[in-house]
Amino acid sequence: MSNLVSIRDLCKRYERGSQQVEVLRHISLDIAQGSFVALMGPSGSGKTTLLNLLGGLDSPSGGSIMIGPTRIDRLSETGLAKWRARSVGFVFQFYNLLPMLSARKNVEVPLLLTRLSRRQRKANASVALQLVGLADRADHKPTELSGGQQQRVAIARAIVSDPELLVCDEPTGDLDRQSATEVLGLLQQLNREHGKTIVMVTHDPKAAEYASITLNLDKGNLVSEDAEVSQPVQRRA
Repeated sequence: MSNLVSIRDLCKRYERGSQQVEVLRHISLDIAQGSFVALMGPSGSGKTTLLNLLGGLDSPSGGSIMIGPTRIDRLSETGLAKWRARSVGFVFQFYNLLPMLSARKNVEVPLLLTRLSRRQRKANASVALQLVGLADRADHKPTELSGGQQQRVAIARAIVSDPELLVCDEPTGDLDRQSATEVLGLLQQLNREHGKTIVMVTHDPKAAEYASITLNLDKGNLVSEDAEVSQPVQRRA
């Protein structure tokens, strides 16, 4: 199985006054295409920073990030925006749905950056909602949906452009256990049946059980038993 993600000697530093705070320290790892990775660690360990770097929402201070054939750390802002639109889907803890739009219209939002016709955007959004089990809620607004349903709409929005990578930041952090289980089952289905590569930040060990790989960060260092630094991440059976 080929690698979708290849990270080498990745560093991220922030300036705080006259000091430099090192958030990620020389991380190297490979993630095979079709993997479902849970990224865990204490608060401040660098999990969300690593996720944002993988999704092209932030730039590294050093090292390289290859996603498929593209070295995203070398892209311009314009090039990075175009890459994100076609190659990565985002799922956040708080859904980020537009309250005045229906579920279908919310799912269509990423497609507004494409050349698809209005009819094709609607059709694609309908297919994505069907995949997450919400075809019958397409015309409902977010306030008319439960938290779990809103997160499934957010997942439909993330997959509507058929990206190769899904990055999920605490996708069940604002949900009750039953809704969380449904959302995690959906992510697992997208991984197993549709081949989506997923990297998910979570604090919840039960959520991590749905993944095929668990990586642990501590103080910006990769300390996982699943993957040695500079070694490929292997998928668990």
